[in-house]
Amino acid sequence: MSSRYQTTLQIKDEKGTRRAETTIIPPTAVTGNDLYIRTVSMERLDKLALDFYDDASMWWVIAAANGLGKGTLVVPPNTRVRIPRDTGIQDRISQINKQR
Repeated sequence: MSSRYQTTLQIKDEKGTRRAETTIIPPTAVTGNDLYIRTVSMERLDKLALDFYDDASMWWVIAAANGLGKGTLVVPPNTRVRIPRDTGIQDRISQINKQR
């Protein structure tokens, strides 16, 4: 897996200022390979990504799959968290960005 910004489109406005186009993260398909955990204490999305993907920057995959990460990386205790095993999410983001 790779950075969620890998396929983000770069836009220049009329003044030449660059900004990143909004990246739409598609929902990850539920598969039989997905792992489900329940947090027993406060966890962080980046720590979970490091534990399960060996890459803390992939926190956004877990966040998108669970509707988490809106303003915080903290996952409350006793939360059921799906850890997607889908490796094609970056390809789907690329396809969506190319369609715009």
